[in-house]
Amino acid sequence: MNAIPTSQPTRQPLPTRRRVPRQERRPRRHSYSVVAGEITVKLVVNLILCTAAIAGLAQLLPYHLSQKAKLQEVRSEVKRTQSRVNKLRNDFGEAFDPTQTRRVMQEQSYRVDPNQRQVVWEDRRLMPDNN
Repeated sequence: MNAIPTSQPTRQPLPTRRRVPRQERRPRRHSYSVVAGEITVKLVVNLILCTAAIAGLAQLLPYHLSQKAKLQEVRSEVKRTQSRVNKLRNDFGEAFDPTQTRRVMQEQSYRVDPNQRQVVWEDRRLMPDNN
């Protein structure tokens, strides 16, 4: 092979770095008055938040109770309307039933079946005595 040999660079050892021992950081000790002040501030902030939450709940409670009463009223109205609707549905079905036309006619008008006798009840207590 007629190739020119490539020269490899000579390796030089890396200079060793001097290790500097790290100083251990010691946590600074806070004085008790600073810690007590921090705790006091946290307590005051938490008390303010609790007071605000309680005040908000106190304002929402009457609104909640009034809405609950309105809901109860609406539910009772729905029950009454539902029974009325059911009655009207039954009457509607009967109105178009050909077998019950005479009965419906008697209920909705003053006419009476000619074969039926009319009975009139009298209250004797309300009539003046003829004796």
